[in-house]
Amino acid sequence: MGDRFTDVDVGGRTVRVTNPDKVFFSARGETKLDLVHYYLAVGDGALRGVYERPTVLKRFPDGAEGEFFYQKRVPEKGRPEWLQTVTVTFPSGRSAEELCPVDVAHLAFAANLGCLDLNPWPVRRDDVDHPDELRVDLDPQPGVLWADVLRVAVEVKAVLDDHALIGWPKTSGSRGFHVNVRIEPRWTFTEVRRAALALAREVERRLPGTATSKWWKEERGDAVFIDYNQNARDRTVASVYSVRANPEARVSCPLTWDEVPAVDPAELTLASVPGRYADRGDVGAGIDDAVGSLEPLLELAARDEAEGLGDAPWPPHFGKQRGEPKRVQPSRARHPSGG
Repeated sequence: MGDRFTDVDVGGRTVRVTNPDKVFFSARGETKLDLVHYYLAVGDGALRGVYERPTVLKRFPDGAEGEFFYQKRVPEKGRPEWLQTVTVTFPSGRSAEELCPVDVAHLAFAANLGCLDLNPWPVRRDDVDHPDELRVDLDPQPGVLWADVLRVAVEVKAVLDDHALIGWPKTSGSRGFHVNVRIEPRWTFTEVRRAALALAREVERRLPGTATSKWWKEERGDAVFIDYNQNARDRTVASVYSVRANPEARVSCPLTWDEVPAVDPAELTLASVPGRYADRGDVGAGIDDAVGSLEPLLELAARDEAEGLGDAPWPPHFGKQRGEPKRVQPSRARHPSGG
């Protein structure tokens, strides 16, 4: 089986697909080659989410229900001469040469490596230190109803509207929901995260008990967590049209806001989304023309800080940040060992 392959022409470039008949999604028996053909069918839309962005390879060599690993450095073996990369630096100070998609052939290359979803940084290769995208990642806690996730998503839109920003909604392809916001690449990762935290807190104020900005799981309750830390450096989120790692091959599919209140993510899969795309085109195609300013959200952050709401905890692999509260679970802070 390891010697089997097929060559696929993608816009004049040849992408070799190894083990094309390997089943990647068990619900309908879709194969690795089906995954490649899916990305060709939604090519321009999927490319829009990763175009000229450093992109982490999240590889599932045995399909959606198998083990996976992250590969930040593009492998040398089998790399075609046309493949483009970009160098990024991580919070640790180390750097890596990551995939930088510039055409649909790059998506097919990633799919052949077992990348079900595409995980780009929120920056472009000409400026890898200033994001041009703020990402709102809604993460429902166990037991939260899907209707509540959508209610929070609609409130995110209201907060963005009130701060002169346009949100572009999409299913996550998993349990959550995403809203992407195109911004001017003027602010650092730290400033974008600060704006995202202010947005999360404002949504929480408007929907207490339904939405939460609390980093520690023990404080979230039965609410939808708005993960502001997805805007920290080196954090990535599955991009538009990404296929997610579940047996049904659900897709992180762009939506119109009119669709959001009644969307059923189970209906948006590798099997169904190409037909939707052929019929309607890319409903998120306008995102690059909807560039906004972070200033209104940063003013909201300043008001929060003036009222005593400082920074919130960072992810564990970051060093201690200036102004960050103790990075310890509140229950442990209240009950130190031996106390």
